[in-house]
Amino acid sequence: MSKQSTTVEVKILDKDYLVACPAEEQEALIRAARHLDSKMREIRTSGKVFGTERIAVMAALNMTHELLERDTMSDVTSTLLKAMDSKLENALGEPSNH
Repeated sequence: MSKQSTTVEVKILDKDYLVACPAEEQEALIRAARHLDSKMREIRTSGKVFGTERIAVMAALNMTHELLERDTMSDVTSTLLKAMDSKLENALGEPSNH
């Protein structure tokens, strides 16, 4: 089954872009473009970074950092939950199924 591609127009920092994507991912692409536009506007408004390319790079770095932090937190949370589960099983005398 092949995915039908469609072209979507998105606006990022007052510039229009045509992006091809599978039809079922169109809404996700639009949300991603809105999120990127928002982050780039925040950076531009700060007045500390000039030039669209530099603003885009800073937005990408900030978003990547947030994503990596979230992944790290997920790993830490998972490890803590496993440790707590093991301690509860030991305390209750139940065998672990892990």
